[in-house]
Amino acid sequence: MSIKRYCYSCDLKDDSKLIAEYKAYHAEGKAWPEITKSIKDAGIVDMQIYLTGNRMFMIMEVNDTFNPDKKAAMDAQNPKVQEWENLMWDYQQELPWAEKGEKWISLDKIFQL
Repeated sequence: MSIKRYCYSCDLKDDSKLIAEYKAYHAEGKAWPEITKSIKDAGIVDMQIYLTGNRMFMIMEVNDTFNPDKKAAMDAQNPKVQEWENLMWDYQQELPWAEKGEKWISLDKIFQL
C-alpha cells in the first residue's frame, strides 16, 4: 500500500489564552476518541499539527483508501465530528485568502530535495 502526504495550514485566533486551550484539546490522549476514529476510518495513517505563533500546519499521511471528498462527506454525516468542528471554530480563523467558511488550506509544494 502506498502512502501519500497532504499538507494544510490554518490560523488560530491570535490570543494566548485561546491558543493554550486549543493546544490542550490536542494534547496526547485528549482529542475526542470519536475524532481520532473518524480520522483513522478515512484512511489517514498519521496526522501531525505544528504551531508557530498562531499559524498551524497539518501534515497527513494517508493510504490508498483516502479521498478528501469522501472524508468531508463522512464528517458531514457524523454529529460528533460536527460538534468538534463547531467547537474548533471558537479557536480557529480563516486564512486571509480562504474562501468563506474554509478552514484548512492545502499547501503548494514548491521545493523537494
